[in-house]
Amino acid sequence: MRRARAGARSRHRGGLLSDAQAASAAIPLEAIERARALTADAIRESPLVRLEVDAPCEIWLKLECLQPIGSFKLRGATSAIRQAGAAEWGAGVWTTSAGNMAQGVCWVARELGIPASVVAPDHAPRAKLDAIARLGGEVILVPFDTWWETMESGAFPGLEGLFVHPVLDERVMAGNGVIGLELAERLEAIDTVLVPWGGGGLTCGIASALAAVSPSTRVVACEPATGAPLSASFDGGRATQVEYTPSFVDGAGSKALLPAMWNRARSLVAEAFAVPLDDVAAAVRVLATRAHVVAEGAGALSLAAALAGRGGEGRVVCIVSGGNIDADRLATILAGGIPEV
Repeated sequence: MRRARAGARSRHRGGLLSDAQAASAAIPLEAIERARALTADAIRESPLVRLEVDAPCEIWLKLECLQPIGSFKLRGATSAIRQAGAAEWGAGVWTTSAGNMAQGVCWVARELGIPASVVAPDHAPRAKLDAIARLGGEVILVPFDTWWETMESGAFPGLEGLFVHPVLDERVMAGNGVIGLELAERLEAIDTVLVPWGGGGLTCGIASALAAVSPSTRVVACEPATGAPLSASFDGGRATQVEYTPSFVDGAGSKALLPAMWNRARSLVAEAFAVPLDDVAAAVRVLATRAHVVAEGAGALSLAAALAGRGGEGRVVCIVSGGNIDADRLATILAGGIPEV
């Protein structure tokens, strides 16, 4: 593992989209079905289970935390790398990630026998960094602002090979969109799907699929209140930058939206809500004690919103996006506290 500072950047843009290309908003259903076929042997169809709890709605949990890497990110990483082909990934792959997309990229790279590198923010949790190391990935820790610049530019000095953008790559969003197909096939009359919003690739992928196969279903994005630019943007009617404070919800929350994702979100997403950290911690406890599921902070955002009535009163699906949480943070939450970062 090494630490790096900002500097001149090389450019390896991979599957990034321009704002003009993003204007069409939805990922085509054909692309999502293609991703499903290409990833079927690597991805589990995650369980969809009813949560019996006092709430203003009927709650179902889509347990993406039970994927092999403990996160939905394996879907998009597998889709993007397999569709790219050896001509693009022959020199290796890299991504920018707080930990979960990194694990997805490293998992696929290990299967292919190619090197993988990860640019990660310096507040990334130890559990995720250790998992990246187990998978053979190299981690470059940088300050949050440098990490965000890398997310925006798709470039970092000295890194070559295929860049898998965790958010903007359409092949990633198509892989995420398979979750929407699974929901529509397994459960009828879904009123609302609540999805954690980190950069938007999960939300917009799922929303694209549901727009095609279950158009009456609303998709609502959930962010931590410590960094909720999508909620602020919906409130103000334009892309809005906000103050960002790192928290135990390390897989979601940021200071700004990637412009292309704002173009998608305002077409595909019905609403966005900022969730207080107290509510997120309470949802982690509910998942552990009532559903016997370990969720990280970002993975519990959707349930926290549902329990607060943000999903309405109908049939609501909460995407439990990941379960990679440091043991000490989980212990603090289960004891009734809020972990410090």
